[in-house]
Amino acid sequence: MNLIYGIKDKPKFGEVILFAIQQLLAIMAATIAVPAVVNSACGTALTASAAIFGAGVGTFVYLIFTKNSSPVFLGSSFAFIGSMMSAFSGAASMAAGYWGLIIGAVMAGLVYVALAIVIKVCGVAWIDRLMPPVIIGPTVAIIGLSLAGNAVGDLTSSSVEGGSMYVAIICGLVTLAVTILASTYGKKMVRLVPFIIGILAGYATASIFAFVGYFTGNAAFTVINYDAMKSVGFVSVPDFTFLLGGSISDITPTYLLTLFTAYVPVAFVVFAEHLADHKNLSSIIGTDLLKTPGLTRTLLGDGVGSMAGALFGGCPNTTYGESIACVAITRNASTVSIWGAAVLCIIVSFISPLMAFLQTIPSCVMGGVCVALYGFIAMSGFKMLQGVDLNKNRNLFVASIIFITGVGGLSVSFGAVEIRTVACSLILGILANLMLSKEDESADEPAMETAEETAEEK
Repeated sequence: MNLIYGIKDKPKFGEVILFAIQQLLAIMAATIAVPAVVNSACGTALTASAAIFGAGVGTFVYLIFTKNSSPVFLGSSFAFIGSMMSAFSGAASMAAGYWGLIIGAVMAGLVYVALAIVIKVCGVAWIDRLMPPVIIGPTVAIIGLSLAGNAVGDLTSSSVEGGSMYVAIICGLVTLAVTILASTYGKKMVRLVPFIIGILAGYATASIFAFVGYFTGNAAFTVINYDAMKSVGFVSVPDFTFLLGGSISDITPTYLLTLFTAYVPVAFVVFAEHLADHKNLSSIIGTDLLKTPGLTRTLLGDGVGSMAGALFGGCPNTTYGESIACVAITRNASTVSIWGAAVLCIIVSFISPLMAFLQTIPSCVMGGVCVALYGFIAMSGFKMLQGVDLNKNRNLFVASIIFITGVGGLSVSFGAVEIRTVACSLILGILANLMLSKEDESADEPAMETAEETAEEK
């Protein structure tokens, strides 16, 4: 990709601020959704501001370990939602549960550290053999496609009960249209911040509908909820997870075993997504991140970043596909922008009006943005398949298995451990590729041609 800003480029200060805001908007919805889901299920007191702060700290750690060579933001990981719930269901008290979030994240982070050591000793060549483009390409595409339902769900959702789905769709489509036009036809600076422009346009549209609804008394026009803006102070310290916990003596050996079984297996699953994300980002920026700065460093950054993030926000972190898509669409791979986003997250988490404003952005507006973000993730995966010969049975079967199980939403659970769709598809693709590894090339009849010949014979 012809990047406007490369990894080591340093945009002007004003530009960095805009890029940081854009990254924040791209990752915000998912980052604050994780504590919200856990709160709803367990009655906990995790906050959006603490999650945003933790994401900023985790990204700091990641950038340090990767020597400023990997332009991606870390946010709250959805994969660990079940693990976080287990931390509270298995705790003797709610206070102990908060300590459980931190201890569980440390356990998961240590899995990454262990994997990093193994890779340091054994190298990464085996990963390329185990997961060639015919596996990584469809897996990356599935990361985007598996989120399609979320994007459409947000696009059609009102943030206010009684709000019209049609008004929500209009606001979301305005956001999407402005984002597309800004990215395609805008001047250099406009092309670099299309999401900010799109979200502001969608927010303004939703506000206009809200005013119409207020003056006409028709609640269907209101899809934006301003409640978060009511009764907010100016500055407040987030409720950090380590401040919510009680006595560490509440942690028992049995509870530690519960945390181990809830977090460690999931960490191995997320490792697969870590590989797919960095392969995808590598194809976008034209640098193999598994070699420079190296998979060992990216794993250490992700693992230690998750520990640090959970200490403050309770949520283990992971590299975000939304952030990668932002890099792809804007063609801005400068890690200075990611540093700026991390700093902005920490600052914003303390400023109540800004946090409140971010939380008032309607679901439908974020849905419009996510249609583009998730679509770009999917298309990045399809691009990886361009050099793959799909006339070979082996490649055709492997790609087909990944796509069908991924689009179909295959996932399995073992107690508190859930192997999500992307991981399931990747694992099945690897197994299929290994099963067909001894295929005799000379005897390989392309499945597509065989099907055409059969049709002609009929």
